Amino acid sequence: MILDKKISLVMPCYNEENGLRLIFNNDLSWLDEIIVVDNNSTDKTTNVAREFNCSVIEEKQPGYGIAYQTGFKEATGDIILAMDGDGTYPLAVAYKFINKIIQQDIDFISGNRLSHGKPQSMPYLNYFGNIFFTFIVRLFFIKNCQDSQSGMWVFKRAILNKIHLTSAGMAFSQEIKIEVAANKFRFVELPIEYNKRSGQVKLRCFQDGFKNLVFLLKRKCFT
Repeated sequence: MILDKKISLVMPCYNEENGLRLIFNNDLSWLDEIIVVDNNSTDKTTNVAREFNCSVIEEKQPGYGIAYQTGFKEATGDIILAMDGDGTYPLAVAYKFINKIIQQDIDFISGNRLSHGKPQSMPYLNYFGNIFFTFIVRLFFIKNCQDSQSGMWVFKRAILNKIHLTSAGMAFSQEIKIEVAANKFRFVELPIEYNKRSGQVKLRCFQDGFKNLVFLLKRKCFT
């Protein structure tokens, strides 16, 4: 717990045994609940998660957004930390974010990987894709957004009852931020480091990028 608030960590995972080991090398004592959503892994992801006493949920329907929605339904904490299980996001900084959520009454904090330009660990194609989609999100939805594709968020679980999340895939990262802003919740971005991922790259730059763009255009035109 942190300041009497129960904390849940939710991670969608597809073949992330190495990333999970890196994450679990951190101090986890302040986490009350760790939920690993296994999205059809073929490696030892579930074994590693159970070694560290995580709750493992098997979600057979593939999809980043699907896995998150499944995990969020099971989370019981007052505050949810959501991040990828590949070791790219700094778990330690989340402790500071959660304190800010509680002490400053913020509803949603998103980690900003781009606050100091291109992270060394991020390929150029991914970096320019992030810049492009952040520009679109700023143009249509959130004027002050700095990193629309970031996959590390800390938020009050209560807001899940008031936002509508539909994306099954990678567009979920931008959708949750757009929904939070559209519903007038207090949204803040704070800088984080972005580390080199452990294990196989799952992002399909062009295919996932195209789906992200389609999602944004549909959202703009039909809502």
